[in-house]
Amino acid sequence: MSNSQAAVSFLTNLARAAFGLGAGATVLGASLYTVDGGQRAVLFDRFRGVIDDTVGEGTHFLVPWLQKPFIFDIRTRPHTFSSVSGTKDLQMVNLTLRVLSRPEVSRLPDIFKTLGLEYDEKVLPSIGNEVLKAVVAQFNADQLLTERPHVSALVRESLIRRAKDFNIVLDDVAITHLSYGAEFSKAVEQKQVAQQEAERSKFVVAKAEQERRAAIIRAEGESESAKLISDATSAAGMGLIELRRIEASREIAATLAKTPNVMYLPKENNLLLGLNPAR
Repeated sequence: MSNSQAAVSFLTNLARAAFGLGAGATVLGASLYTVDGGQRAVLFDRFRGVIDDTVGEGTHFLVPWLQKPFIFDIRTRPHTFSSVSGTKDLQMVNLTLRVLSRPEVSRLPDIFKTLGLEYDEKVLPSIGNEVLKAVVAQFNADQLLTERPHVSALVRESLIRRAKDFNIVLDDVAITHLSYGAEFSKAVEQKQVAQQEAERSKFVVAKAEQERRAAIIRAEGESESAKLISDATSAAGMGLIELRRIEASREIAATLAKTPNVMYLPKENNLLLGLNPAR
């Protein structure tokens, strides 16, 4: 009987010890939380509200049920959003903006109070569209291409300054895509065609001018040549002309002599004699 009671007592104590260990492990697990690398935590206390101190990386203690951690990712993350904005000359432009953002670590409790964990999704698209519309409205449609570096710098400065009001740090801001509406694209194409036609017309005019000048120079050269021949004839008589005629006749005779199909007809007879009978 005593042995049975001892066994029951042992089992009871063992069960109590196991229960105590389980309860202790549960309480200990609920009292610990881990902040990974690239993260920070903000504690919410049921009595004091959001605690102003930011918790860094590592494993930390908290009071179960009374306190609850909220984890923030403080690494730089990319965000892309598009906007349709009107230019100064009332043209519609499609713009795509890419930003690299991260929260200001020391202001995480304030961010959690005002915006929550999804602070970037709530703020960046709104202020991005606001800044894009304000900057694009200062330029004509064609200036967005010719002055794109200046436009990008204005967007970057304005957006960084605007994001700072929400405790968000922007490491980079860039315009990745820019396109115009169908009407403006058609107008640009027509303008390019007109410019090409104007350049072609200029070329035709320049060519005609060159040809006119060449004709004038040619005529002046022929006039000068005729004047020289006239002067030579006046000085030497008709002998020069007769010499040129004899030289031309010799060249013609030499050319005809090399042609097999040419026949010579004497002036006295009606016989046709070949100049080249051997051929």
